[in-house]
Amino acid sequence: MKLNLKRAVVGLTMAVCLFSLSACSAAGNKADGIDADMKAQLEQIPVASYLELYTGLEDKDSAQMKKSLAKKDEVAALAEGIDSWNNVKGDLGGFISASDSLKLEESKDGFTATVDTVFEKRNMEFTVTFDHKLSKITGVAFVPEYTIGEKMEKAGFNTLMGMGTVFVVLIFISLLIGGFRYISIFEEKLLNKQKGSDTKAVVEAEPVFTEPLAEEEELKDDLELAAVITAAIAASEGVSPSGLVVRSIKRAAAGNWKKA
Repeated sequence: MKLNLKRAVVGLTMAVCLFSLSACSAAGNKADGIDADMKAQLEQIPVASYLELYTGLEDKDSAQMKKSLAKKDEVAALAEGIDSWNNVKGDLGGFISASDSLKLEESKDGFTATVDTVFEKRNMEFTVTFDHKLSKITGVAFVPEYTIGEKMEKAGFNTLMGMGTVFVVLIFISLLIGGFRYISIFEEKLLNKQKGSDTKAVVEAEPVFTEPLAEEEELKDDLELAAVITAAIAASEGVSPSGLVVRSIKRAAAGNWKKA
């Protein structure tokens, strides 16, 4: 298979070179927009042979053929056409025949040669584009002939795909916008939680000493009361206050004072 690929590339290169040499030496009058001699040379180009390069190509050999053609600048465009062929060959079926007549046109990019072909499923126009000197292939095109129903079906499918994509994006944007309020609520909760932690830390860092102060005041009042009572008892007994010890002080009931 590799040998066949090399032969195909070499044959195509030689054909392009021959057309280039003949084009450089051509001279004549223009007729119908294309020089008569140039038109004669274009009609001699075996455009159908370029198509056979694709129709006889197997999927497993596509990468190797593409790599081989890309190395030759004169036929590098044929390598780019392999991807296009793989996209349309499923709609064509097997190759049946190609027309002997060519449709020739001239443009600012060069000359185009189009041949009508017949496949099992549908017809197709195969076009090869050359530069003005016929020294290089600049492009290839595969244009299958679809029915009106098939065109409408593809157009409807493309419309549905486009509208579906738009609606999916709009739904995503609406959900994203609707989720902003939950984001703000979540942020507010985090801020409140952080503020609560800071407040708790400040409270724990500032201890309150109210109870010890109250105990000191009560102790001070008890000592003064004990000193007064001790002095009163010593005076009534006629003894020295230093010999008396007050161990506890209890409030008497109000009724006992009234009886006294």
